[in-house]
This record gives sequence, C-alpha cells and structure tokens, in this order.
Amino acid sequence: MAHLVQTEAPDFAAQAVMADGSFKEVKLSDYRGKYVVLFFYPLDFTFVCPTEIIAFSEAVEEFEKRNVQLLGCSIDSQYSHFAWRNTPREAGGIGAIKYPLIADLDKKIADSFGVLLAGGVALRGLFLIDKDGVVRHELINDLPLGRNVDEAIRVVDALQFHEEHGEVCPANWKAGSKSMKADPEGSKEFFNSTYGSGA
Repeated sequence: MAHLVQTEAPDFAAQAVMADGSFKEVKLSDYRGKYVVLFFYPLDFTFVCPTEIIAFSEAVEEFEKRNVQLLGCSIDSQYSHFAWRNTPREAGGIGAIKYPLIADLDKKIADSFGVLLAGGVALRGLFLIDKDGVVRHELINDLPLGRNVDEAIRVVDALQFHEEHGEVCPANWKAGSKSMKADPEGSKEFFNSTYGSGA
C-alpha cells in the first residue's frame, strides 16, 4: 500500500460531534492554514480507544499552542460518538472531549487514508498534515497497540522547527535539543559534538 507522506491529504466532508457536543459537517480543507493531527481508531465503546481519545483531549491545549487541530475518526455514526461522550469515563465512556470526533459510517475516509481493514474497522492510523494540506508524517499501529500522545507532539515540534530554521531533526530529537544542517559540511558540527571524543 502506498504511503501518503509528501502528498496532499485526501479531502473529505463528514458529520462530526464537535467539542461542544453539537453536530456539524466538517471538511478537512476547512482547516487549511492550521496543522492537523488526524487519527483513526477502530470503534466506539471499546477498550484501548477511550484511553487514546481521552489522552489526546487532555493534551489539546499543547496542540492548540502549536496551531494544531486534532480530529478523531472512526467508522461509527455521529450518534454513537454522541452517546459515548455522554457515558461516564468510569463506565467506559469518554466524557466531554475537546476536539471533533468524525463519523466515517461509509468507511470512505478510512479507505482513502489506507487504514481500513477487510473486516471493516480502521487501524490506529495517525497523520500529521501541514498548513498546506500535505501529509508530513504517518504512523499506523495494529489494533492492540495504543499510541503515545507525547510522540505526536514531538513530531509536530520537529516539523515546525524544520520549517522555521531549515535544519533537520536527528533521532530522539525534542524541542531544545541539537539539530543539524542537512549537508555534508554543515552536519559535521552535530556529528563531532555528539559522537566525537569530546562528546
């Protein structure tokens, strides 16, 4: 299956339950000019899924500080999303969530992003889309493997750092750590300070 990185994210229009609990049609293209973290999860009223949805909601301010719109998506209807929001967390619900949950009942969105399984649910796909609508990062986990919200934030930071400074971000880079120039001469400074005898 082809990856989406470096290509324009497939646009869509779909019903969603918004942060205030209302129903609204959203389009991915509505968010041009912002970064978007779009993540898919298999089903409402399941087990790993609420932990991810809640964890992203608890970090929503960190994403907003970075001009990032979070969007969650599954093949459930907006009515199922709404019922799940109105189920207490201690009973397996998600409670009030601070970003939209998109209804992909016809499964076209999951299919267009390459995460739809033959059984009809989506893998745990996560896509970082830049301000121009281009996919810059994708991560796809199998169903039992929950994602790391801090890693999603780290990748946003790396992309924004690169866009601002033109340098690239090495392994385990995080905001405030060393970056490198992406050329043979300029990268020597990083390699010498990281791997040299004085490191």
